[in-house]
Amino acid sequence: MVAPAVPEVTEEVLHEAIEARTESLSSLRELGPPDLVHLVKQPLRQQTKQLGVYHHVTGVDASSSASLAAYINTLAYKEFGPSATTKTLEGTYCCYNAFSRVDMRVHAPFPGSVESYCIDERGEKRKATDELWLETYLCSVLRAYSYADDGTGDTIRKIIGVRRFNPVTNTETEHRFLSAAEQLFFRGWSLGSDSVVQVPNVVSNHLTTGLIKYFHTTGRYASGINLFEKLRTQNVEVASLLAKVMFMGNEEVQGIRVLHEAIKEVPMDYVMLDTQAEFLLKKSQTAATPEQREERLRLALGCADRSTIAAPSEFGTWARLAQVYVAMEDWENALTTLNSCPMFTYQDKDAPVMPEPKEYHLPTLAETRLDEIDSEPESRYSEQIDPSLLGLRAATYRGTFKQAYAILTEMTAKIGWDQLLKIRSNVFVMEDEYREKQESSHYPANRNPSTDVLRGSPDPGANGEAPEVEETEVTEKNEEAGQETDGESLAPTLVVNGKPEDIERPSSAMDPDVVKKAEENGSEDHSSRLNNKRLCERWLDSLFMVLYEDLRVYTIWRTQMAQYRAQSMQYKKSSEEWEILGSLAERLQHMDEAVEAYRACLGQRFSPKALAGILKVFMKTKVTRDAVAAVIRLVTWQYRWYSEFSPELLHTIRMLIEDEGAVKIRSIIQATNLPQNVLDLTHHYAALCATFRSSGTEG
Repeated sequence: MVAPAVPEVTEEVLHEAIEARTESLSSLRELGPPDLVHLVKQPLRQQTKQLGVYHHVTGVDASSSASLAAYINTLAYKEFGPSATTKTLEGTYCCYNAFSRVDMRVHAPFPGSVESYCIDERGEKRKATDELWLETYLCSVLRAYSYADDGTGDTIRKIIGVRRFNPVTNTETEHRFLSAAEQLFFRGWSLGSDSVVQVPNVVSNHLTTGLIKYFHTTGRYASGINLFEKLRTQNVEVASLLAKVMFMGNEEVQGIRVLHEAIKEVPMDYVMLDTQAEFLLKKSQTAATPEQREERLRLALGCADRSTIAAPSEFGTWARLAQVYVAMEDWENALTTLNSCPMFTYQDKDAPVMPEPKEYHLPTLAETRLDEIDSEPESRYSEQIDPSLLGLRAATYRGTFKQAYAILTEMTAKIGWDQLLKIRSNVFVMEDEYREKQESSHYPANRNPSTDVLRGSPDPGANGEAPEVEETEVTEKNEEAGQETDGESLAPTLVVNGKPEDIERPSSAMDPDVVKKAEENGSEDHSSRLNNKRLCERWLDSLFMVLYEDLRVYTIWRTQMAQYRAQSMQYKKSSEEWEILGSLAERLQHMDEAVEAYRACLGQRFSPKALAGILKVFMKTKVTRDAVAAVIRLVTWQYRWYSEFSPELLHTIRMLIEDEGAVKIRSIIQATNLPQNVLDLTHHYAALCATFRSSGTEG
């Protein structure tokens, strides 16, 4: 299979990239940045001059110094031949070991012998041992999955010039990966965990996340069951991971038995309880009768409630309980539970911190040339975008804030905005009713928790960071909005002067800090009137304002669309605006409108984000041919930007093969009216499924 092209970033000062990486080692928190490959080149026409070029890479076999030196060699020998303009004098490969917090390095001069060593957080040189190489190999596989793109292109655009390879391409490399994971499993907590986990433990960390993602992507459930069966004999907590893989592999009865036996030993293990609640919640969606659904949700509620007692400081347990209440349509308890979620500031992945480069060289392989894809970069950055679309804060949410917002939008989609506001006022102490009992001089009338939050007061904000929206902007936007609507459907209604009059601005919940001060001063008795209500957390009050902004912009869009259609006029937006509107509709769980916007975006230029959004709908509705056509283009775009491996796209192809059979999917790929070199890129993904003997590849 053809390898992706090699991007090159040229340094201003020789070796400054390696020096910058060494300086950043002490600030790395988790798995570390992608591997750095640095080459010193000499122009053939200027023998006295030396150039430093580098790129980043993931998925290269880092099990020994020899395998990393081999990668450097492939880069050096690419330049031989009559067309060569430079020759490589030396190469350095840097690969971070997150277990021991050292940077493993391989230096290969041409000609000369290979030297391997490691640099610790203080910048001191140490000897590379076999144990360190084992840890480094496992970290490199986990990074390959962690830094892989999901098909939308968002991850690819974060760091320019990263080559992404598949770290596990056959059963032999799988055995090596799982063997390393088994040996280091009980040290996995030291790697850290996803941003939604407060305290990493044996079964909630980057190692277990990577393992579960690998089994989910490749369908190698038998290998996962074997691994976790062995580890469970050493620690019963591993039963939660074993059950998850069994559920993925449709061995549900056995998975339930595993959890049942383990829970008897550790009845307050929150991960096991959460695994049970997640399973029951999923099964309630496929219940044959309302009674059966109600029974499954009741059981899920018991498990989820108990998990919050076992781990009250974990976001995931409270979020699961809120999801159960949403499924039960117990809206007041859902909102109360959501308000109880502990929120954490989002910590992004470790990213390389490099000095400003002299220039970028981003070549394109002939095998990835496709007219509709090649036109994408040209038009993307020349478009005018409506400021109101750029200011939607929900698009920036990550971690706990993104998940909490998703629960809030699900409630809105089911009961409507008006009803959600009524429930909110029933559950929480609102500012107006609190002010009835208090003199207005104690608290300025023009301030409220929502505008405090949006003005930039110290609160979680977006992903736990202080937002940067001015109060005047919020006021202006709020004045554009009108009174009430039937929130169950935010379908457009014709309005005067093109302004929506059907989205009610949320009134302000009471600031907990103000209430606390009033109680300390003993200025009044709150308990008699407000005893049955809770104080709304400031982050949740902020989320309501952010949701209001999303709904307001969405309603303006749908209203204008309806007006233009009524007058048989074309509704015009730039491709970037269509992409944002599609993402907005998807956030609000209006998938038909999201697909409409994404299609309009793709009609103007290629967008991996828009196509990936439509692909989700194709997969859900089983539109096989359109799904395959979308996958081919996404795979080609990934290769265009140096990525031969996307776990989500591999999983999508695996599911298509499982549903339709490998022969049919290969035939559909081959019958597509695109160049053969483009089709071969997707055939490579299908061949991986055959190598792993995925379901549907037998024929």
